[in-house]
Amino acid sequence: MIDPASIRAALADTHRREWATVLSATVRVAGSLDLAEECTQDAFVSALEAWERTGIPRNPAAWLTTAAKRKAIDAHRRDRTLRSKLPLLIEPDGGTDVAAEPSQHPVIGDDRLRLVFTCCHPALSREAQVALTLRLVCGLTTPEIARAFLVAEATMAARVTRAKKKIAAARIPYRVPAAHELPERLDAVLTVVHLVFTTGHTAPYGDALIRGDLVGRAIELGRLLVALMPDEREARGLVALMLLTDARRASRTDEHGQLVLLEDQDRSRWDLAAIAEGHRLVLEALRGGRPGRFVLQAAIAALHAEASSHAATDWRQIVSLYDLLYQAWPSPVVLLNRAVAVAMSDGPAAGLAAVDEIDAATLAGYHYLPATRADLLRRLGRLTEAATAYRAALSMVDNETERAFLRRRLAAVQFAVGLPPSDG
Repeated sequence: MIDPASIRAALADTHRREWATVLSATVRVAGSLDLAEECTQDAFVSALEAWERTGIPRNPAAWLTTAAKRKAIDAHRRDRTLRSKLPLLIEPDGGTDVAAEPSQHPVIGDDRLRLVFTCCHPALSREAQVALTLRLVCGLTTPEIARAFLVAEATMAARVTRAKKKIAAARIPYRVPAAHELPERLDAVLTVVHLVFTTGHTAPYGDALIRGDLVGRAIELGRLLVALMPDEREARGLVALMLLTDARRASRTDEHGQLVLLEDQDRSRWDLAAIAEGHRLVLEALRGGRPGRFVLQAAIAALHAEASSHAATDWRQIVSLYDLLYQAWPSPVVLLNRAVAVAMSDGPAAGLAAVDEIDAATLAGYHYLPATRADLLRRLGRLTEAATAYRAALSMVDNETERAFLRRRLAAVQFAVGLPPSDG
């Protein structure tokens, strides 16, 4: 007897791993992002009923892709029938939403990469590019994306809808752009892939710290970009950064699922193969001129990876690299990370001074700002102030693993100064 629970679990796993594969293959038949998404969703619904009767197919992704394409073909047939029977009531629409043009790079035959480039068209805002990629390439729901962006669900739904309409109105083609078009899209594509990675590396909400499906998808897309643009050093830098960062995955939580900070991680559990590949890519990317922001971030990650311990890390060089990174990418997040390195190099007082120089308004809602202040204040023995900062951080974070860590730190400093426990 087929267990319905096991079918639902298998379908959920397939959704996490194969959503983008099924959707991007269906776009070619549907000719419209909206229709492709609708048919892909319907295919997953049909699978739940069919698989409970016949069992899980040997290749679930192929089954779903075939089902979604058939639904798209059926939708086009119904549309043609309607137009033939009601010619006076329906105006011609001038064609499909997304023109599926032949690829200029036949060696790169990945439909997901074409979908990324469609989502990252320069006609769209960066926020729309990221939202569309998370929705269409990664399969996140609108509520999930809204929580990641710290906006209302209705706001995010409207943003995604507007982006889709703009793609349709501008007839943005579903293809990898030609060589002369790459420069204007490369930074957007790299940025979006990196944001997919960071969304998976530390999930913005939920019980789990890491969403391995998003991390794996980002690394896979990064590798495809390197294959597409082998001379682009920033693409190599991005893959190196992701590999070197994800190499620590096994040590980031303990056996109880609790967060373990970098300084306390068991480095013997780090992925040496990923570190070796990341180092090679960093060295390749550093050759040939001034490094960009992803190469510099990868170089910082490489210094962390090669250190035998947290204390043995070359913190002064990391501070220098953050100075270069801020020149290439003047972001307040860079300044915050630099302040942490300053604290390790010159002491917590110097680090706190660097944190206090950051315009807090530029990082409103970013819980790592008060969390960093809290840790530095704790190290300086200013425990009452640290407790206030920990409570501020707790008010901003939704990931339960991070919340549990901050609650433990808050309880410890409150106990040390005789403050009553906080509800956190």
